[in-house]
Amino acid sequence: MTAAGRPTVPRLHPKARLQRDDVRARDVLLYPEGLVALSPTGAEILVLCDGVRSVADVVAALERRYGATGGSVERDVTAFLDGLAAKGLVTYGS
Repeated sequence: MTAAGRPTVPRLHPKARLQRDDVRARDVLLYPEGLVALSPTGAEILVLCDGVRSVADVVAALERRYGATGGSVERDVTAFLDGLAAKGLVTYGS
């Protein structure tokens, strides 16, 4: 969802929420029909998706945090968010 002319500010759908599952020691994305178990990096991405930061801002924050360059972070973040958007768990605004 980062193509020119398309909204690029991701946020969780209002019915989805990020939560820590202390029993299993992992983060999960809860929604009315179920849950998605998240990797630590997936949880970090979703914490940054606050409806204010753009995808580019999220990518830049993760690149700084991990010292990564070369475009792989952008590809991974975009694929992750687009997968959740296809399930209706992430929405985009401008």
